[in-house]
Amino acid sequence: MKKIQILGTGCPKCKKLAENVETAAKDLGGEFDIEKVTEINEIMKFGVMMTPALAIDGQVKVVGKVPSPDEIKSMLS
Repeated sequence: MKKIQILGTGCPKCKKLAENVETAAKDLGGEFDIEKVTEINEIMKFGVMMTPALAIDGQVKVVGKVPSPDEIKSMLS
């Protein structure tokens, strides 16, 4: 099971990223553990200084932008 972490404090872009992650995970139909990381100190532990960010299995894949569901699906496959 892949762990997907959405790093963001809850801004509109962070919410859009969460929507896109859920859409991508649903389309792929696999088992995914989706977690929202909203605490600034936790986000900074990833080395992320700009949100939103997306981490898959603990590795940061995207920072400061909102990838489309298709882009997220390609990261997950």
